Amino acid sequence: LTDIAGLEYIKVTGLMTMGPAAGGEACRSCFRETKQLFNELRTLDLPGAELTELSMGMTDSYQAAIEEGATMIRIGSLIFGPR
Repeated sequence: LTDIAGLEYIKVTGLMTMGPAAGGEACRSCFRETKQLFNELRTLDLPGAELTELSMGMTDSYQAAIEEGATMIRIGSLIFGPR
């Protein structure tokens, strides 16, 4: 992130992870680590990096993602059904 923050036409607004396909506790652990990284990066006050969004989880893991601090989730399969 430090390499791209400050590039003239790039504005970093946050981080995104889906978590491992295994789901369960593996997802929760991934979300927890991503939230920790997100918080650490926010303290750096990087140019061009607002870091207001933490997008984590998908239909099968969105509840754990919310519990671990997600500000955005992706639940397309829940809305539109399996593809």
